[in-house]
Amino acid sequence: MASPLPAVRRIKLGSQGLEVSAQGLGCMGMSSFYGAPKPEPDMIALIHHAVRSGVTFLDTSDIYGPFTNEVLLGKVELATKFGIRFYEEDRREICGDPAYVRAACEASLKRLGLDCIDLYYQHRIDTRLPIEVTMGELKKLVEEGKIKYIGLSEASASTIRRAHAVHPITAVQLEWSLWTRDVEEDIVPTCRELGIGIVAYSPLGRGFFSYGPDMVNQLSDQDFRKTVPRFQPENLRENALIFERVQAMAKNKGCTPSQLALAWVHHQGSDVCPIPGTTKIENLNQNIGALAVELTPDEIAELESFTTADAVKGNRYGSLMPTWKTSETPPLSSWKGE
Repeated sequence: MASPLPAVRRIKLGSQGLEVSAQGLGCMGMSSFYGAPKPEPDMIALIHHAVRSGVTFLDTSDIYGPFTNEVLLGKVELATKFGIRFYEEDRREICGDPAYVRAACEASLKRLGLDCIDLYYQHRIDTRLPIEVTMGELKKLVEEGKIKYIGLSEASASTIRRAHAVHPITAVQLEWSLWTRDVEEDIVPTCRELGIGIVAYSPLGRGFFSYGPDMVNQLSDQDFRKTVPRFQPENLRENALIFERVQAMAKNKGCTPSQLALAWVHHQGSDVCPIPGTTKIENLNQNIGALAVELTPDEIAELESFTTADAVKGNRYGSLMPTWKTSETPPLSSWKGE
């Protein structure tokens, strides 16, 4: 008989009043980027199981699908995103233009069947215009009751500060896992200084800490992870050593490698909510089980010793993907308006 799942506690995400499950569910892989879309009935069953289990903080975006992922999701604590616009069929651009922000929000509300979005993120930062301009429109959407809380994704510390000065930011979404720790130097401290919650995406290294290096052989040709530098053969051989050490430690702890890696993220603070994605109920249950894994300070230090910056080989994205390192925007004084 399977062990009962631990209770999923609730946490305050940021200082603006949003309360969510301590672990969320990333929904991207249900509809896009990790191969072909999964069968809708299976994904609906997974979402229902997550909510029944106490995982009620679901993360989506208009670009997932595109658009179809939002249609899947019901009335829970829902976070969705805007900021990556399609044009000329399958071509994309980063956009923070006020008119687009409003149109994207209205479209997401319609697809989601909601009157108000709990947490609305800017998915990527438009570096062509001041962040204050985009935030001004988001502030209006809050005042109109169309969104409750504002979030940023992949934003630099200075961008976060400038945005927060226009309207309080509730959460910043960033990639944070055992092998992606560069945010700890500047971005995480900035969020904590300003009372902003931290939502950690890809906390399992895009599946690496669930399946190890062999996962690459199981990926479809449509899976974007095949292009990620860390999964290229020359880097994967070195990164496999990290998985082996995590796997050995997990065996001694009586848990799985993925539970150990996810527990490490949970132990980073009560202001951190990881959102591991999955398309399988058994994996969801395993992820919930990570909430029961307790780590001592010595164990945390040991895990971190495996994943120093020089130990992890390869970048987390290809060179063309915008991230917080390339998110600086022009000063507001340069803005001449429409």
